[in-house]
Amino acid sequence: MTKERKQLGKFGEDLALEYLLKKGYELKGQNVKLFCGEIDLLMKDHETLVICEVKTKTSADFGLPQEEVDFFKKKKLIQLGKALWQIYPSHHIRIDVLAVDEKEKKIDHIVNAVEDQH
Repeated sequence: MTKERKQLGKFGEDLALEYLLKKGYELKGQNVKLFCGEIDLLMKDHETLVICEVKTKTSADFGLPQEEVDFFKKKKLIQLGKALWQIYPSHHIRIDVLAVDEKEKKIDHIVNAVEDQH
């Protein structure tokens, strides 16, 4: 990953974190590493643990940020959710996507964006 892409990702995560904190979410962890991958932001919304996948783009010329969460990324997020549930079995777990537009500093928060269909 290039330095510019890392900076863009960090910018998006910081903006998303600020947005979620203003909405009353509680930060539980950032860039949380599990055996099967990494969670961008792990938040708590009341009694629900929320895996927040942050996607940031500089423009929509080649699609919206949320379109980056494809079939394979959804499978990975579900796997992360199952691994997290093994650590916190008494918690409900939800997967949200936060699509960040860098230029407009706009966030599209898609609640419960990924669900396990099984």
